[in-house]
Amino acid sequence: MIRILTLLLLCGAAWAQLPVDVVRVESRTAAAKTPLPGEIAPYETVDLRARVSGFVESVNCDTGSVVRKGQLLVELSAPELQAQLAQAQSQIETAEARRAEAEAKLAAAELTLARLREAAATPGAVARTEIELSAKSVDAAKAALGASQRSIEAERARRKSLEELASFLGIRAPFDGVITRRMAHPGTLAGPGEPPLLRLEQVQRLRLAVAVPETLAASVRLGTAVSFTVPAYPGQNFQGVVARNPAVVDPRTRTMPVELDVANADRKLAPGMYPEVQWPSRRPPGFAVPASAVVTTTERVFVIRIRGGIAEWVDVRKVGPAGDRLEVQGALAEGDLLVARATDEIRPGARVQPK
Repeated sequence: MIRILTLLLLCGAAWAQLPVDVVRVESRTAAAKTPLPGEIAPYETVDLRARVSGFVESVNCDTGSVVRKGQLLVELSAPELQAQLAQAQSQIETAEARRAEAEAKLAAAELTLARLREAAATPGAVARTEIELSAKSVDAAKAALGASQRSIEAERARRKSLEELASFLGIRAPFDGVITRRMAHPGTLAGPGEPPLLRLEQVQRLRLAVAVPETLAASVRLGTAVSFTVPAYPGQNFQGVVARNPAVVDPRTRTMPVELDVANADRKLAPGMYPEVQWPSRRPPGFAVPASAVVTTTERVFVIRIRGGIAEWVDVRKVGPAGDRLEVQGALAEGDLLVARATDEIRPGARVQPK
């Protein structure tokens, strides 16, 4: 019995002086950057369709063409519309002839009425009923003239409407950009219900969409310059400016869709690229420790700090990689001594001996 107690005491003494490798805690500034995936999209994009029915007469651009706002891209032909325009012009000319006829009739009626009134100055020369009938003829001629004038205005309005439709036979670029798809060729049927003819994208200026995690929502500031890289240009940094923030967190992904404006005058960047954005975190200060110093169990994540030769567990939260170390947050301070190869077998209160 005495021998067993002696062995237990010796084992306890050995545990009390357990030698361990140690490491010092390094602080990390609060203005660290978190890499986030993004997606580059055109600043503006539009599928160009015909607003009137017709056939493609000519296409003045192709895939990859750089075009300017207002440039004529596609010309359509619509013989039916041209026929309607000719008919409208003919209707205007007919209405103008009717107006000239109505003006002549009015002038004649007014002259007749004037002569009858002049003759009526002699008693008994003209019956009163003749003067009244002549006055009514003048009124009728005025009404006919007014109707012919309104008819001309209606026909002119119809012609103007047809001319506006005819102007849509020429499809023009609504903004500066690049043709990224061509779906039309001469002879193609075009119209409101038909497929688009071209796709135009503005690539001299781009949108960079970044899904910012909810934990970094406080770091979103309009006007902030943010750097990013793309696989196509290794080692080269690009910049965008935070331009749009919906201030809404997607409940499914717990992220906030933020958009950056990116200048792309040299057209190095292309829509569809997936950049890595160095997002300014502005999170609370963190600490860099070896990954082996962090113990993860089903109940908690912690490191083992040594104070006065006594081990104590300190709960931490993993933030992300920090070079060859791991960044954590918790109740630590720079210079704290940690067990370099921690394990939950080193219980709180155990006496340890740093190597």
